[in-house]
Amino acid sequence: MLKIGLFTFGGGYAMLALLENELVSRKKWITKEEFLDMTAIVGSTPGSIAVNASTYIGYKMAGVLGSLIATVAVCIPSFAIIYIISLFFQRFLSFAYVVYAFRGIQICVIFLIMSAGINMFMSLKKDLFTVSVFVATAVIHVFCALMCIRFSSVLYILFGGLFGVVFYLLLKLRERRSNK
Repeated sequence: MLKIGLFTFGGGYAMLALLENELVSRKKWITKEEFLDMTAIVGSTPGSIAVNASTYIGYKMAGVLGSLIATVAVCIPSFAIIYIISLFFQRFLSFAYVVYAFRGIQICVIFLIMSAGINMFMSLKKDLFTVSVFVATAVIHVFCALMCIRFSSVLYILFGGLFGVVFYLLLKLRERRSNK
């Protein structure tokens, strides 16, 4: 977790690709399915995705003490870097190369988030439900972006949950009708 906290810029969503690589592929601490479940849980609970994910993995590996150590390990590098930058922030931003570096980092963060999203979608079981939720979310997101409508990503989660419940109930209703 220390390595992920030290070498990842852009917040929790940008960390997802690195988390998946480290936890699933390299260390094999969790399976791909567990990673997808963990991502859904940590993304919908209050707090930072990286902190919630590290707490979850730490608890899974070593209980309460493991969750505490993993949480601190993922937070310390960011805290130290931001603290050091804050001491010299105004002078720091006056260097053209620093401004260019931040612009480059922004582009990389967008790529990391997009890469994590594509990897997660490719890992999902492709059925009517998952594709429908994906398409509905993408259409709503594009529509809102084009119409300059801004709302919290929490609403996407709530609409996804509502869509899931309605879809489940419709399937059960269809199942009952076919059994009669």
